[in-house]
Amino acid sequence: MIAVIDYGAGNLFSVKNALDYLGYENVFTNSADDLKKADKLILPGVGAFPDAMKMLAETGLIETIKEEAMKKPLLGICLGMQMLFEKGYEFGETEGLGFIGGSVKLMTPENLVIPQIGWNELIMNKECPILKDLGEKPYVYFVHSYAAECDSEDVAAYTDYGGRVTACVMKGNVYGCQFHPEKSGETGLRILRNFAEL
Repeated sequence: MIAVIDYGAGNLFSVKNALDYLGYENVFTNSADDLKKADKLILPGVGAFPDAMKMLAETGLIETIKEEAMKKPLLGICLGMQMLFEKGYEFGETEGLGFIGGSVKLMTPENLVIPQIGWNELIMNKECPILKDLGEKPYVYFVHSYAAECDSEDVAAYTDYGGRVTACVMKGNVYGCQFHPEKSGETGLRILRNFAEL
């Protein structure tokens, strides 16, 4: 069972539809009991970092998420990945979940449009179980204006958008995708399948 965390700021249905398509039992929920019973957790997200952290705090689930991520895989998607970090700097400074050292800041690529919207290549930085069997030069779908800055050892893959942009992170049981695997065709479905089968 995969629990998709519902805190009012997620792209829940597209993630759920992808999991349904792949045949994995899943539920979207804001129940601590459901998170404890689940085998894996997904934290989706679209919107602004401070609003999402506020809504997540209001669910009362933050401590449960932190406890459960010590025992089972957690995947953050898009804004959900950004929330895995210590701090975000969108509309001021906001505390994140603190699973991964580093912070999330506005992208500043030269001569490129922000937000980054569209398909871009995943460039592998280290072996990562959710990125296995993707073939050569896998492309995935991004929609974001902010990007994570962190130690290279936590970066599983990056993309090039006027410089290196953190695309996928991994630390212990915690994984994050800045891109949307649920909108990234066969490559994205493979990533979700890899996560489901951890």
